[in-house]
Amino acid sequence: MNTGPEVSVRPLRTRPLWVVVALGAAGAVLAAGRLAYTGEFLDWWVGGGLLAALLGVAFLHAVTLEVGADAYGVRYGSLVRRRRSLPWGDIADLRVHIQYGRHGEEYFRVGVLLRDGRTRRLPLPLSVSRDDRPDFDARLDELRALHRRHGAPESDHLAVISRRTAGRGGAVPLILCVLLLAGAGLAAWLVPVTGATKDAWDSAVPCAAAAPPAEREACLTTQPAVIARTEVNSGKGPSRLYFADGRPVDRLTVSREGARGFRSGDRVELTLWRGQVRVVAAEHHVWREHFTDAGSVAVVAAGLALAAGYPGARVLLRRRGRRLPDDEVLPSALPFAGALAVTALWLLPFCYVHPMGPPASPGPLAWAVAGSLVTLGLLALAWRATRIRTPQLSATAAATGVVPREATGEDVFLAARFLESTDYNPNRFGTHVVLGEGPPAVVPHPGPGRFAAKAVPAHRLTVKGVRRPRGGDGDGVPRGWHVAELDDAGEPVRLTAAPADLARILHALGAAGAATSVRCPAAENTDGSVDVIETATGSDHA
Repeated sequence: MNTGPEVSVRPLRTRPLWVVVALGAAGAVLAAGRLAYTGEFLDWWVGGGLLAALLGVAFLHAVTLEVGADAYGVRYGSLVRRRRSLPWGDIADLRVHIQYGRHGEEYFRVGVLLRDGRTRRLPLPLSVSRDDRPDFDARLDELRALHRRHGAPESDHLAVISRRTAGRGGAVPLILCVLLLAGAGLAAWLVPVTGATKDAWDSAVPCAAAAPPAEREACLTTQPAVIARTEVNSGKGPSRLYFADGRPVDRLTVSREGARGFRSGDRVELTLWRGQVRVVAAEHHVWREHFTDAGSVAVVAAGLALAAGYPGARVLLRRRGRRLPDDEVLPSALPFAGALAVTALWLLPFCYVHPMGPPASPGPLAWAVAGSLVTLGLLALAWRATRIRTPQLSATAAATGVVPREATGEDVFLAARFLESTDYNPNRFGTHVVLGEGPPAVVPHPGPGRFAAKAVPAHRLTVKGVRRPRGGDGDGVPRGWHVAELDDAGEPVRLTAAPADLARILHALGAAGAATSVRCPAAENTDGSVDVIETATGSDHA
């Protein structure tokens, strides 16, 4: 048996990488020569050469990176990093992972699912643009063919893991939730401290003439001073006031508006409290230090706690869909975000007015109780809206007693899309499917009229099944829609729409295709009629 490499994947564009490697080698030579000549490590030339050498080593790893596969398994490594191998017997499946850049770029990588449940991502092949996708797909097909030949794949289905799927890691939202909750706890701890400081400042009175030095910290003392110069920072830096002879302090940090109100030579009166200057008063301008009240800090604490609710909801949804396949799309957390936004409308004003908690009076208590009930109701609705609905076969549409409008001859435009480019959906231009007097057709608009309509050849289509969205369907498919897998004269075609709309479209295609067209074998009755595929009222995977 041939054990040599049958698939070898290297970086596509290596010339720019070799240029950086050469610069790194030159930097290493420069650093070594400069160090030998001067004998000093703390030198700009030595530091620059070492930095260039480190970059050269990193790019040497990238340029010599190689992934190979043969009858034994998959091997990958470079001149810098030791080579690793994964036997085909340890590999359960190959899948695609989509990573996202800062500006929404999509990077496609190959992931290896091991038998023990762990996942490792291969450094190559890698697709960073549309131009790289054909080569990426070809290399992936070669790896999967080797896996089928020499291994035992668990499934023939290629799973695509994106940011919307159940197999995506939930560490980032969990860490973000914990950090926000920690910030909320710290802000809540500062609420009484801030409130006590603000109350003490508001109640402070001028010191008595015979007050001892220990008591002067809590009362107000005044002292004359002269402004030596002002420093107004136009950027984000602080503005400062400088005093003549450095008395009572050399400088004082103030706001930009506060610094603009004073001029060099102004005679001012300073008010000191707890050993610090709190007020600077001149004849034409007064600056006062701002003391944050307890209500503002309570609002910050409540806002951070509410903000932590969104990543917490994402963690909850991932936990709720833990039994789903890794590439199946999870419901959106936006219903929980809406509940949190409505909660903020009553909670933030309440925290500002009553930072220490609701008093015993009935008004604030009723406010808190009513708001809490509204929040609980919205969270219950969000929980219901994000339940995982599994497509199922149900009874015929006639059994429901509902007559759709298209049955009366009126055109109805339903938001739906064929995900493949076909003769009736060229370049995937269709956004709606029109049902009514004419045959079902794909149109690029929501109506009215059948302008640019392409009739769907219902007699060629056969329903294979209906499922929830997967990562391979793309981010353009809404999370709440379902996907019907069709067979178009031997070619697989996917049709996606909202569950109820998809059932109506499939029923219309079945009627247009007569008894030998669009039908689901599992739903065919003995009398030749075809059952409609609908969505169950809800099956929670909790």
